[in-house]
Amino acid sequence: MRYEIFAGAQRVALISFGASAWKLAPRERFIGWTEAQRQRNLPLVINNALFLVLPWIQSKGLASKILSLVARQLPHDWYQRYGFRPVLFETFVETPRHRGTCHKAANWIHVGQTAGRGKKFLVPHAVIPVKDIWLYPLRKNFSAVLCD
Repeated sequence: MRYEIFAGAQRVALISFGASAWKLAPRERFIGWTEAQRQRNLPLVINNALFLVLPWIQSKGLASKILSLVARQLPHDWYQRYGFRPVLFETFVETPRHRGTCHKAANWIHVGQTAGRGKKFLVPHAVIPVKDIWLYPLRKNFSAVLCD
């Protein structure tokens, strides 16, 4: 699901969401689910795959405001398109290139880092940049829903 964010007639940002990462140890510990629960309920976790405030746009607090607005709107749009509401957002922030400041300001929770092996790793060491993992619960009882 993709959104273009406008301020009046001016496009200021792009953001997209899709399927969640298959396995993330810090996320699994944070949620507290079993392997069977993860396999059954992973579709309820939505990945924020792209978030770009266009580089020529300068507006303090804009990024965190967009994240907050999307967190309110996307569950409704997702339900209309796919027939269910997600309960948790996740995203990855490549450090030190980015700091995750807007996620922190929008009350996302930093839960750890990736191993840097990518989706289809064949080696036990990092081959891509390590990224911070940020989560945003869309429901107060997200853990109970995901561990059901």
